[in-house]
Amino acid sequence: MLPLYIEKLSIPELIERSNKLNYLLESCTICPNQCGIDRRYDNSGLCHSTDKVIITSVSPHYGEEPPLVGRFGSGTIFFTNCNLSCEFCQNYDISHLGAGREVSIQELAESMLALQNRGCHNINLVTPTHFAPKIVSALIIAIEKGLEIPIVYNCGGYESVETLKLLDGIIDIYMPDIKYSINENALKYSGIENYWGVVQSAVREMQRQVGDLKINRSGIAQRGLLIRHLVLPNQIAGSEKVLDFIADELSKDSYVNIMDQYRPAYLAYHYDEINRRITRNEYQEVIQYALKIGLSRGFSW
Repeated sequence: MLPLYIEKLSIPELIERSNKLNYLLESCTICPNQCGIDRRYDNSGLCHSTDKVIITSVSPHYGEEPPLVGRFGSGTIFFTNCNLSCEFCQNYDISHLGAGREVSIQELAESMLALQNRGCHNINLVTPTHFAPKIVSALIIAIEKGLEIPIVYNCGGYESVETLKLLDGIIDIYMPDIKYSINENALKYSGIENYWGVVQSAVREMQRQVGDLKINRSGIAQRGLLIRHLVLPNQIAGSEKVLDFIADELSKDSYVNIMDQYRPAYLAYHYDEINRRITRNEYQEVIQYALKIGLSRGFSW
């Protein structure tokens, strides 16, 4: 299976998409925050980013889901800053404190090619949302130089459908978190409005584009939707409603990684209700509910 950007789009079409995405930066509407600033000059938006790409690392990663990792790793590029403001962020030095270095579009393209040359099974763009226009610009350079492995869009789920439509035919594997089904908690702990409505629309669009996760005979993901859901203490995430949405409105064949690794980090100590790890019972209740409604791909039980 060829990557979508080779199968479906020509270089002129990719350039047209890049131009449309970059235009959105001039009064930024890349994500649902809709800050409206000119990011060519201004970093006062909620992602604290101009149009200059900042990354913190480029390397094969072996801690992702098995279909992404395979034998040679997932080729991860960690982008600095974020369009969310999660109080419990485990990568807060990158997402909130801005750790990283500026790279040119050419350097970003060369990083993708270097990961492919190391044998990585995919290019895994971690927290890419706010830099999506520049990522596509870099992809064009990389494709012209021989990039031919799938692109993974590893995001927090707070995505603009308009932006996602401009990524249609470019992204092979969408990997959103679905963090909450409770808007009040999304606002309290991640500083964003209407998360539940936004994430449902975004993930529906992702599903429309790529469908359920397709894995080849070697166990490597080639295309599709891979959902992550982190179980939070005291049912803060509203996990059952998240799983109902996936089973009822997406597909019971959805690949869902139900994660148990929450730990209080960054500013979580300010909130008694999330200032602890989850219990085994809290996690098992979510797993058993998923099985009850017909979900089974992506998690162990």
